[in-house]
Amino acid sequence: MADEERRLVETAQRGDVESFNALVRLYEGRLYNLCYRMLGDADSAADAAQDAFLSAFRNLRSFRGGSFRSWILRIATNTCYDVLRARKRRPTTSLDIETDGGEDSAPLQIADSAESPDDFALRRELAAAIQHGLATLPEEQRIILILSDIQGLAYEEIADITDTNLGTVKSRLSRGRARLRDVLKAGELLPARYRHESGGL
Repeated sequence: MADEERRLVETAQRGDVESFNALVRLYEGRLYNLCYRMLGDADSAADAAQDAFLSAFRNLRSFRGGSFRSWILRIATNTCYDVLRARKRRPTTSLDIETDGGEDSAPLQIADSAESPDDFALRRELAAAIQHGLATLPEEQRIILILSDIQGLAYEEIADITDTNLGTVKSRLSRGRARLRDVLKAGELLPARYRHESGGL
């Protein structure tokens, strides 16, 4: 944990709200992305991220050092699991991923200034296809694939966040990648440019 982050955590633990708000600003994008990828819609993701931060604030005194990022991502992961369990108890609720392509249906994507409009559109199409594929994965595979391939975390940190061992992380990641690749190709959700590449995702 960086010195500045450690200072913010310590002062927030002593009740300084501004320090906690600074921590929120550091991690709000990462937490929202995680919640969106797990839950599949913007409103649920925003609510879950907010709930995770509130839970972190209430339990901040219980944080005993180590990686604050892992700690708060673990809270966000558990919050998402709570939402998914609640959905299963209400089977009449639609679980469809938003598909209208509206501005609110996916995390904000900024076009690179060197990127053509066609490339930007293709990137959005690929992101939407991956999100649809993620929704088909078992939750325990989905979270590990998100943390590894989307958030770029190391296996050791993923094991810490998900409270699993390294072997389980690696096996779930391997199965999740294979299943996601198969789903994308079978459903022809991948943009045409990517369907015939041997490298897969």
